[in-house]
Amino acid sequence: MSENTPTSGISADYAQRITDDLAANRSEQDRARAELTRLQDELIQLEEGEQILVKMQEVLGVAAPAASRSKAVKAAATVPAARSPKAKKASPKGGSTPKPRARTDRQKPAGETGTVKKSGEPTWRELVTGYLADQREPKSAAEVAAALTEAHPQRTTQVTVVRNTLEQGVAHGLLERSKQGRSVYYSPVPAARATGAAAK
Repeated sequence: MSENTPTSGISADYAQRITDDLAANRSEQDRARAELTRLQDELIQLEEGEQILVKMQEVLGVAAPAASRSKAVKAAATVPAARSPKAKKASPKGGSTPKPRARTDRQKPAGETGTVKKSGEPTWRELVTGYLADQREPKSAAEVAAALTEAHPQRTTQVTVVRNTLEQGVAHGLLERSKQGRSVYYSPVPAARATGAAAK
């Protein structure tokens, strides 16, 4: 009898621990399911909001670049997933995966320089800084691109090129970046700061 008592006590302890762990596991599952449901609802709301914003862009007449960008982003997201098995097979060779990346990187500057090559035309930096210098309030990359498209219809204006140019202006101390919510706005650096940065 004295030997059975400790064994039954240990079994009872283990049984209690397992019961507690099982209850904790189930409550954690319930929490995870609730979080998953909340995230799915949030995703649905964001997608509906995107559809409304796209329709508003279409009404305003600026939907074509944004729609093509979203399609390009979705295509870029699906292409690596489709090519991932090939990339794993080609990874031991080492040379096959970096080459496509290098080609895509080369294509972007070629597109940019192709629009700038015409003699007598200002550079993207000159266009961007000149436009922002005349503005009283900060502008987003999309607003700057739209304005440059209207002012220079003969040039192919891409929002990504304008955004890169704006970021280069920030890096060189010519422009300031400010955030309002999720949006990023750019404005020229005041003259006093610009001369101080040039002196440094």
